[in-house]
Amino acid sequence: MTIERRPFESLGRFQLDWLNARHHFSFGSYFDPQRMGVGPLRVWNDDQIRPSSGFDPHPHRDMEIITYVRSGAITHRDHLGNEGRTVAGDVQVMSAGTGIVHAEYNLEDDLTEIFQIWIQPNRRGAEPRWETRAFPRSTGAGGLTALASGREGMSDALPIDQDATLYAASLAAGQSIEHGLGNDRQGYLVPATGRLRLDGVELAARDGAAIRDEAELVIEALEDSEVLFADLPR
Repeated sequence: MTIERRPFESLGRFQLDWLNARHHFSFGSYFDPQRMGVGPLRVWNDDQIRPSSGFDPHPHRDMEIITYVRSGAITHRDHLGNEGRTVAGDVQVMSAGTGIVHAEYNLEDDLTEIFQIWIQPNRRGAEPRWETRAFPRSTGAGGLTALASGREGMSDALPIDQDATLYAASLAAGQSIEHGLGNDRQGYLVPATGRLRLDGVELAARDGAAIRDEAELVIEALEDSEVLFADLPR
């Protein structure tokens, strides 16, 4: 049983006049050989984007890129003609496949905060696609809500090309939920807000936790919290 807490203060940093980014794993100029990802999960970036700014057009290929909007909204545009605005609490998925050029902007009046989560696909050279979806906020009583998944039986989630699922839940203080992970899988969990106890390990907002050899996971909210959890193959 292994839960490795990664405090927010220990994450990689990158800052521009319009972007304040923290990296849970090695990314860009931040490199830590002990933080190269968890299974196919390769990037979990915590980005704050100032108003009227963002990421200008740039290419990707062969990567499943999930964007979870924590506050504000993000506007997506790509060379395929897709364009859409994803607001706080909702999710977009871009499967880069054979190649896609896209831009992401904060066109709002206030700061936008997002998690950008990159997962390696289980096949290369797929047709690129993009989709955004509004999700109801689940509560502890409703368990985890699957936001993006490539696993069987997850038809309500946005599709990705990998045997993985990104879940979310909102928990009131004192609520707890359980998740059967299984010893053959692993995970990565981040409280977007609040404070949690994960099988005895306390996590503050925006901390990370790499999880291995945990057949049954118990997530307990020590205060009102919002949690994201990636269930991943080994």
